[in-house]
Parts: sequence; structure tokens; C-alpha cells
Amino acid sequence: WKLVDLYPSSFGRLRVEKQTKDSVTFSWSFGRYQLRVWHSPFRLEILCEQEVMLNNQGTECTLNFILRATCCAPSGPSSIGADLCLHGFRHVYGLPQHADNLQLRDTRDGEPYRLYNLDVFAYPLYSRLGLYGSVPLMVAHKPDRTLGVFWLNASETFINIQYSDHQVTFVSVLRADPQTDVHWLSESGMIDCMVLLGPSPQQLFAQYAQLTGYQALPPLFALGYHQCRWNYIDEADVKSVDAGFDRHSIPYDVIWLDIEHTDGKRYFTWDPVHFPEPAKLQQHLEKKNRKLVIISDPHIKVDPSWSLYCEARDRGHFVKDREGQIFKGSCWPGESSYLDFSSSATRAWYSRCFGLDKYKGSTPSLFVWNDMNEPSVFSGPELTMPKDAVHCGAWEHRDLHNLYGFYQHMATVEGLITRSGGLERPFVLSRSFFAGSQRLGAVWTGDNVANWEYLKISVPMVLSLSLAGIAFCGADVGGFIQDPEPELLVRWYQAAALQPFFRGHSANVTNRREPWLFGDEVTAAIRTVIHQRYSLLPYWYTLFHQAHTSALPPLRLVLLNFPSFYVGGALLACPVTEPGIQEIKVLLPGSDEIWYDIHSALVYKGGRTLSLPVTLDTVSLDDNFTIPARWLGSLQISRKFPNCNLLSPQGTADGELYLDDGHSFRYRDRKVFCLRRFSMLSGRLLCRPASEEGTFDCNTVIQSVTILGVKSKPSAVIVHASGKEIWH
Repeated sequence: WKLVDLYPSSFGRLRVEKQTKDSVTFSWSFGRYQLRVWHSPFRLEILCEQEVMLNNQGTECTLNFILRATCCAPSGPSSIGADLCLHGFRHVYGLPQHADNLQLRDTRDGEPYRLYNLDVFAYPLYSRLGLYGSVPLMVAHKPDRTLGVFWLNASETFINIQYSDHQVTFVSVLRADPQTDVHWLSESGMIDCMVLLGPSPQQLFAQYAQLTGYQALPPLFALGYHQCRWNYIDEADVKSVDAGFDRHSIPYDVIWLDIEHTDGKRYFTWDPVHFPEPAKLQQHLEKKNRKLVIISDPHIKVDPSWSLYCEARDRGHFVKDREGQIFKGSCWPGESSYLDFSSSATRAWYSRCFGLDKYKGSTPSLFVWNDMNEPSVFSGPELTMPKDAVHCGAWEHRDLHNLYGFYQHMATVEGLITRSGGLERPFVLSRSFFAGSQRLGAVWTGDNVANWEYLKISVPMVLSLSLAGIAFCGADVGGFIQDPEPELLVRWYQAAALQPFFRGHSANVTNRREPWLFGDEVTAAIRTVIHQRYSLLPYWYTLFHQAHTSALPPLRLVLLNFPSFYVGGALLACPVTEPGIQEIKVLLPGSDEIWYDIHSALVYKGGRTLSLPVTLDTVSLDDNFTIPARWLGSLQISRKFPNCNLLSPQGTADGELYLDDGHSFRYRDRKVFCLRRFSMLSGRLLCRPASEEGTFDCNTVIQSVTILGVKSKPSAVIVHASGKEIWH
């Protein structure tokens, strides 16, 4: 028996509790947990305080009935799988990416959940088919325990789920405890399955982060609003849109360029007619502390006259076909070859392409968007690469398909870090992802449609990603395809402003969609919600610090109260996702808690359902915590924060504020940061260091303090700093 102790500090060392010729029992955490393993036939049980939490129902290695006839594995059809039983659980979540409910459904009445990264234009809703990314993490939850199963396999994977109480029968009535049976089936690889014991959600998130990595801390500008379109026509168009935001007093931080900015869809180039002076364009934006993002896809145009193509070809950086020739497929440039990002040499070469000396027309304020990296192959089976394509080390594509986009994301991130000499944090958005993508940057929900159903489904899609560790995520505002009606557009801005990644994006066949093109009422409503996003940026940035250091996601579930969700521990959000709504009902958690309307400051007791009137400019937010906020202005100018303290029934409140320079790795390498804790107790508001580490000198000031929930008017307010009274 060979076991690796992953968490010696949390659970203690494993010891052999009992051993027979057929089995062995291990225990840890002072005997609270036990693992029983039988070797013939192989079987295991995990117990907590003598109660079985998880066991397997047999492990299989059988013919894979899901193999496609277009591909032929050299060693013949195969699969690996396992049947697991989760005892005491009737709710399981996770397994992104699917356009489906937050809680995973029983699959015995239809298709299993599929994890297979694909380019799916206008993807079907409430479907278990695979989309752009895959995270093989399932989370089971009940009031006293959260349990996770991480199935580390990058090949095509299917998951069947059966809840014991899916259909009430005589047997299920007799069964005292619920259970959920899960069948995992992957096309290739080996069984590499990790069980995360929790027992709390916070502990499970930390355990998963220890395995796959913590969320990267993004540069501060990346948490602002992004404006994108396929495609802004030329440099004058970009400058006009940029000026429009200033003219209408709408803050934003990033403008994006799609594939048309290139010279004939050759990445790392610029269209010489429409973008003749890209560096000057970036400098124009940088004067306002704004950034430019360009697209860079994994396919390379087959063009023997293009030096970058020839260099990649001659150095062996392309994926091969089964005959050993360079694989060729069709994508935006026409005939294309695909970089083999599974090769460390290819990743290093690709990273160097982002150097300022190689990427002509680029500047340090240029950032990157990886799209079409499932990979998308217009001429391939299911619009992707054939499974028998060959990667570095003779690995077939079937073995690592779901990792392809992850590896491009990794190479791009490394390229931007190297470009700055290792000093600056990158920002890279990727459409395709896998477990661990959170340590690289952001993802989004892909090619959605401008209708109410896609707005509604964006909430569980983003929450599922957050649950699976990918905290920096969002959905395109307004829908990528088709044209939204004004009410839908406003509601989408309101919902998306409560998601970590906040970008407006639309296809080239849609009408222009800048926020000021829909009349004064719509413009005012969008301006209000974007201003509110910026007013909460210190709070968002603090939440990302928590995700980066402790794996707590910024978006948190309010189980059994969907579609409400928490933004951090302080804000309860309930976006409006249906047309013509005049009133919404919100269940306020916690019968012993009080909640405040963030706009009106009205107070409500928890543990009841609240009916709230809704108008076009309504954003439903309630809070019960200390919120660091900021006055409006541009992201780059304002450093004056109002601090809002919201008292509990006991007259207490607390919260944190994290600050650093917002762009570099100095917080990590030189401990240049500030983490402050605000506590309200016995009529005293204290602001003190929340960490022994970190020093950060800045001109940030708290401009005002608002305290809600005070039961009587104070007779005096006294301010102390460094032990001295400075105001009375």
C-alpha cells in the first residue's frame, strides 16, 4: 500500500488501524476518519466517526461504447470508470461547463453530463452536453458536511447521477438516509480520483486549491467594465467609442479588438489600413489609464510567406496527424495549423512571441484574449480536432483534449509576465479551460444569445464555475448573438455587474450596442449600474484577495434560495431575469440576522421572504456586513473610500479592506500591501492591521463613515489616530 499524505497539518498522519489478508484499514485525525480498502475485488470505504460517507461499487475497465467511428485508438477501444456512492447526500453541484441548473440533475431519464470542450455557437439551454471548458469536480452538500470528488482526467468524460429519492418507492421510503450514486466514465488515461473531505465548504475550497492552485489576483483594472465588439472597425472607431464613455460619464477600463484587427487573420500582426499605428492607439488609451485587449487564437494561418508560420513549422511546434504530417484544419484564416501547447518548448516559443521586440505595435498596456481554443476546427468532427491527432511525446489528442486551451492560456500568461520582466500581473481571458485555470486568469460563458432565458441561465453557469474554483468568470452582457431589447439590456448590465468578469460584447452581425445608443432612460440606468460597480471595486478587490489567499470565491451560494447569491459575505444579490417584473420576492437568510437595502438603508429582519418593488433602474442588493466602498470617478483617480458599517442585532460589525498598487507582483515578492480590519463593537469603530505582513504607503483616505442600525443618537463622536484624539 502506498499512500500520499496531502494534509498532514489538518488531519494528522495516517496509521494502519487494522490489516487482514484481504483488506487494510487506515485512520487519521485521532481516529475520526477511516479508509477501508479491499484488494480483490477492489473496494474502498471512507468513514467519519464510523459512518460511511463514500464507497465505490466496483471499478471497471471495459470497452468504451462512446468512441466515435472517425477515430481509431492504436491499442483499440478502451475506457476507465468508477461507481461511487455518496451516503447521506441528496444534492450535488459542479461539473462546469454546462448551460443547466445549478444543482446537477438525475440523469437516468436522459443523457449523462459530458465533459468535452467544444465550440458551441448559441449553445442549447438546460443541456448536459459539453461546452467550452471542463472542470471534473463534483461537490456534494448537506447541512453538516460538504464533500468533493475530483476526477483528474482530460479525455472525454461522462458522468451519470442517480439520486435515491428521485422517485419515491417502497424501498426508498424504508431507506433511512438518502444517497447519490455517481458513475464516472473516461475514454482514456488512468483512475486518478481525489476525495475532498471538507467538512465545511470553506475547507473544501482550500483543499481543492491545494491540488489545482488558487485564483490569480488580477490587476485592478480587470475588475472594471470592459467594452468589446466583433469588431471595432479601425483606430478612429476605437477612439470614438472611448470618447463616448467620457462624454456620457460612464466609467470603463478596457476596450477590446477581435480578429479583424489583424493583417489577414495572422495573429501578432495589425491590419495596415485600419490599424496603422497601434502603439499610438494604446498610448492614447493609456493616457487615461485605459487598456487595450486583442484576440490571439491557437490556429496559425498556413502561409509559407509569413515568417511566424515558417518558424513554428520548422521548429516542430505544430500538432501532427496520425500519419506524422502537420495537421491542417479550417478556422477563421482558412487552412490553418494548430500549435502544440502540450509541448513545453512550444509554450516557451509562443510566450516569447508576446515580447515587445517581437510583437511589433504592442506596448505594456496591451493584454490578451485566447478564443477558439477548445480547439475549434471548422472541418473537424464536432468542430474540433480529431482524437487521433498526435501531440508531443506521441500522446494522442484524445488523451489531453480538455487540456488544450488550458495550455494555451498558460503560455499566454507566461508571455505577458516575461514581457514585463516578471514584474507585472497579466490579464488573459480564455474561452476554454480545465481544472487549475483559475491560477491563470479569467473565463467566460461563451457565445450566448440576447434573450431572457440566456440571461437567466448565466447565473447558475457562473455560480457553478465559482464552485469549481474558477472565480474570475462572467457572461457577455446583452448576449453575443442577436439584438437585445432595451429592458433586457439594462437587466443584463444589472446582473453582470454582480459577476466577477464584467464585459459587454456582441457579434459583427448585431446592431451597435454602446450604452448610450438606446435613449436617455436606458443610458441613465446603465450608467447607474456601472457606477455602482466602480463604487464597490475596493470590496471586489478584497474578495479577490481572499480567493487568492484562502480560495473563498467572490460569488457564494445561498443554497435552497436560488437565484439569490452572495457577493462575498456581505451582499445578497437577486438579479431580475424576467421581463415586465414589477415585484420580486427575496428570502432573507438567518432568522437572527438583519439586512439593509443598499439603496434606501431600510432595515429588514432575516428568516422571511421579502417583497420588493422593481423599476427599470432597480438592482436588488441587501447587505449585513462592513463594506469598503468608494466614491465615483474613474478607477485610476479616486482613492477616497466611504466606509459603511451595518450593525447586527448585537450592535457589532466587521470586515476587511485589501490594498496594493493594483498592477504588480510587489504584493507577493516584497509584501507591499495593506490589509486592514474594521470592527464595530460597544460603540467603537476600530481600524487596525489584519495581517502581521505587509506595508503599503498610499494616499488612500476614508472620506466618510456611515453606520446603519444605531438605536439611539450618539451624544458625541470622537476620532482617535495613533492613540491621540484628532477630532471631536
